[in-house]
Amino acid sequence: MKKIGYIILAIVVVFALYAWMSYNKLVTLNETATTQWAQVETQYQRRFDLIPNLVESVKGIMAQEKEVFGALAAARTQYSGAQNQADKATAVKNVESALGRLLVVVENYPTLKSSETVQTLMAQLEGTENRISVARKDYNDTIRTYNLSTKRFPSSVIAAMFGFDEKVYFEADQAAAAAPKVDLK
Repeated sequence: MKKIGYIILAIVVVFALYAWMSYNKLVTLNETATTQWAQVETQYQRRFDLIPNLVESVKGIMAQEKEVFGALAAARTQYSGAQNQADKATAVKNVESALGRLLVVVENYPTLKSSETVQTLMAQLEGTENRISVARKDYNDTIRTYNLSTKRFPSSVIAAMFGFDEKVYFEADQAAAAAPKVDLK
């Protein structure tokens, strides 16, 4: 009878250890995902800090492109006022759309393109866009690992017990597949 008690105790201890380790792993993955999203936001902030400088430089050379500049400013303001991750993602898509139009304008005007200030800011913006891409990839990789841990048995049981829900991937807007069109009429 003592043997059965020891066996049951051993099973309970093994289960408790597994539950403890699974819980800690899920907490770590959740915090890593939060940190990765913060990195994405940091890169967005860098982009938003560069945009006014780029816009002001371009404005000095091309005053007639007010619509593109207005769209950039409005999207930047929308991001600043966003209350949650979904609102921020929508605002970022609007910035990317307006930024795409601005880049087309810059490429179509040789005097603007040759401006040293614009070239420097464009290089910084390009670097920032690359950083954003890497930060998004890292975020999605982390989310993949987290989501797999919450879905695979037996850790899915622990995830369900403690409320670790599936996280959403960062996905590009469908409109991002098409090149932006600028009509300068």
